[in-house]
Amino acid sequence: MSSTASRAGSPGWTLALTGAALFMTALDNLVVGVALPSIREDLGGSLESLEWTVNAYTLAFAVLLVTGAALGDRFGRRRLFLVGTAVFTGASAAAALAPSIEALVAARAVQGVGAAIVTPLTLTLVSEAVAPEKRGAALGIWGGISGLGVALGPFVGGLVVEGVAWQWIFWLNVPVGLVLLPLAARRLAESRGPDRELDLPGLGLAGAGLFGVVFGIVRGEALGWTSTTVLVSLAAGVALLVAFAAWQRRAAAPMLPPRFVRSRAFVATNGLSFAMFFGTFGSIFLLSQFFQTAQGLGPFEAGARTLPWTAMPMVVAPLAGLLSDRVGTRPLMALGLTLQAGALAWLAAVTDPATTFGELVVPFVMAGSGMALVFPTAAATVLAAVRPADAGKASGATNAFREVGGVLGVAVLASVFATHGGYGSPQQFTDGLTAALPVAVVVLAVGAVLALLVPGRERDVAAQAVPATA
Repeated sequence: MSSTASRAGSPGWTLALTGAALFMTALDNLVVGVALPSIREDLGGSLESLEWTVNAYTLAFAVLLVTGAALGDRFGRRRLFLVGTAVFTGASAAAALAPSIEALVAARAVQGVGAAIVTPLTLTLVSEAVAPEKRGAALGIWGGISGLGVALGPFVGGLVVEGVAWQWIFWLNVPVGLVLLPLAARRLAESRGPDRELDLPGLGLAGAGLFGVVFGIVRGEALGWTSTTVLVSLAAGVALLVAFAAWQRRAAAPMLPPRFVRSRAFVATNGLSFAMFFGTFGSIFLLSQFFQTAQGLGPFEAGARTLPWTAMPMVVAPLAGLLSDRVGTRPLMALGLTLQAGALAWLAAVTDPATTFGELVVPFVMAGSGMALVFPTAAATVLAAVRPADAGKASGATNAFREVGGVLGVAVLASVFATHGGYGSPQQFTDGLTAALPVAVVVLAVGAVLALLVPGRERDVAAQAVPATA
């Protein structure tokens, strides 16, 4: 059974409302990092507790993405979008009012829950509202918003912290959420997935497995990758995910139908999305600190210098969406990942404490353009690889792959950074940065190779989806 809509939703309204929600949730992935010194000054706490203001959001977000999509399919995507937006907005207010570091960490975790419900539903709602012949352009705008939110995190954080106070990082979400809720209730169409029953064992296995893997990753740097806690967490998470895959073959209404795995387009695109988020999140996490730590700039000036990178998704992603309808998604994804790998290799070669801003502009533009070429085209390829009724499940899965890639990228690159450098001096920081960036280059290059495995035209991608048997 295909998804059903209770009333028609305007494509323009759908894109505007889901885009605003997507921008909020994407921004909060990295917006807090630049505010940690100010938060510590106000609330105190150890370095580890400060790290959990970032990790609590990331952990809840990555673990519950598949669950959020499944709940939307079962209970209504518009309804769950409203629930997720309300949870995210309320948790943002709680974070701004937090009297202690413990309260802030708890609010950040609840924020992650709201974001995990909202994010996969934005992609599904847009794909439902837009006609297939216009979907490339719409997903181009969706991808531009997503990429812009991720990349602008450090800049917005620096602007707010230096100009007002760290609490306004969270207060900014509140009026946006309060405006979104009544508009979304009126303007979004309701739709559901084909399954009328929740795959409860699948939800439990997927959630617990993702928790084990993501928890092990985020604790790897602090505890050591060979520590008992990290090894047990990773092993348990992998075992549970294997059990989840086995269960999906038997489940009457599987969360991740086995036919997805038989689609070359679906598997290759999720692999390259994992690689891109690994390289992008890991490198932005370190590069956003370079201007402050190695060159002594303030948060706002440091954020402003990343604009050649962060502004590109707004310009390039909509164009990529339009082009994908003409030339297919494969060349754009391969080019985008190649540009990112080349840009980070360039940055690794030229970066030192005395590097001028002018020397960084071209690789920053390359990296931002490459990122913008992949965001919308990967989403379009995944949706084209499955039946329309499976869009919610595919969206939840692809967002989970992306977020786990981002978590792993930050953890691995931070670990390499700590091994080869540190925060003791500008040169130490640069040594760690230039040692970590080549790791991102290699992973992004692997992603570019995976892009070549995707069928060449979108209609060929659709042919890769294995039809459901009667």
